[in-house]
Amino acid sequence: MTTQTSHTMLYLDGVTVSFDGFKALNALSLTLEPGEMRAIIGPNGAGKTTMMDVITGKTRPDEGEALFAGRHDLTSMDESRIANLGIGRKFQKPTVFECHTVWDNLLLALKANRSVAAALFARTSAAQRGKIDELLETINLKDARDVSAANLSHGQKQWLEIGMLLAQDPQLLLVDEPAAGMTDAETAETAKLLRKINETRTVVVVEHDMDFVRDLDVKVTVLHEGSVLAEGSLAHVSADERVIEVYLGR
Repeated sequence: MTTQTSHTMLYLDGVTVSFDGFKALNALSLTLEPGEMRAIIGPNGAGKTTMMDVITGKTRPDEGEALFAGRHDLTSMDESRIANLGIGRKFQKPTVFECHTVWDNLLLALKANRSVAAALFARTSAAQRGKIDELLETINLKDARDVSAANLSHGQKQWLEIGMLLAQDPQLLLVDEPAAGMTDAETAETAKLLRKINETRTVVVVEHDMDFVRDLDVKVTVLHEGSVLAEGSLAHVSADERVIEVYLGR
């Protein structure tokens, strides 16, 4: 372990993943500092999903290093162990318990190691109730606590799933296209929510909506053909001729 890696939240170096001869990731290198929020953009097939699969243990790379919090080798761990380390992932399509209320969804997330029935009928402690109230405030669903998840809007379901991840206290949160399918108002609220989460956690946002990325106002990494094409502010990468050619100009 070097001094450089010991102070990083996420360190990827030379990560390569091949599927039937196609390199989904090609010597990808990326570093995230603790407390940073990073936006990842790039055309379809650029390697964004595969990168998150490697970070969460769904895919094991052919070669390269992937370290979490400077000391945990992600390439040697399975998905459950990585999740327990403090890495949470939100997929593009929200996955919530639609037949249960917002409150119960958050309660189930707090008690993820127990069966649904046991979690719902067990006595809820004051600390757990306080935690759920705090989460409801964070995800802007305080007034919907007793609403069935099936009756939430698409954007509200996204917020609820983010809240369910936060219930497990991740240090690093990976969020895949959170603004997809949202109204303009929901998109603006989601940007505010992610900035609030970023006050206490490191966040990676994969997104195609450039207006949303602009609202986040964070460092941007552009992926292309499995490696980093450009990095910097959105204004900086948007002016890069290579980025315009392979992505923004389309």
